[in-house]
Amino acid sequence: MLDRAIIPNANTVVVLDFETTGLSPDMGDRAIEIGAVRIEQGEITGRFQALMNPGRRISSFIEDYTGITNHMLKEAPLCADVMCEFADFIKDYNLVAHNASFDKRFLDAELHKISRDYTGEFACSMLVARRLYQNAPDHKLGTLIKHANIPSEGTFHRALYDSEMTTKLWVSMLDVMQEQYGITKAPFKLLQTLAKTPKNSVRRLLERS
Repeated sequence: MLDRAIIPNANTVVVLDFETTGLSPDMGDRAIEIGAVRIEQGEITGRFQALMNPGRRISSFIEDYTGITNHMLKEAPLCADVMCEFADFIKDYNLVAHNASFDKRFLDAELHKISRDYTGEFACSMLVARRLYQNAPDHKLGTLIKHANIPSEGTFHRALYDSEMTTKLWVSMLDVMQEQYGITKAPFKLLQTLAKTPKNSVRRLLERS
């Protein structure tokens, strides 16, 4: 368990990714897979991956998009069982996701169903990348991995692989902050602030941090 009296650094987080039946838990969509990577001081110390049965069939579009089939989900544990284990995994670590508002909605919805909660805060790797990699063609995860010259071998749109690639991107961005601005131990709060900073103010923010 982390000591919450110490402001956590951005290199000690849990990076997570959901695959889901659709875009919105408010419209009844559910999680069908969770993947996560825990890093401490920039080193991987744990992984979590599980399919979960949402209690109904998924569309052919989702099957094609994720490679997750109805047959696979039929044999998977229920969402409640998986999310109970996942809540134990994330403990009180701060959390990172690519397009974090999406994953946060599903994390909140699924944990609410089992009366569990978390104390960490979220940061969005996509929003941070928009500030640090302003010349990237776009800020999709796959595009950024190529733009940052990060090796990748696998299939996007599976939760653990996406979380592993997001972890590599996150660490790469921390390296950029160190190399370009001398920030050796970036606080998590700084990354949250950076994600909301106008692009033309990024250099000023980081030079004085």
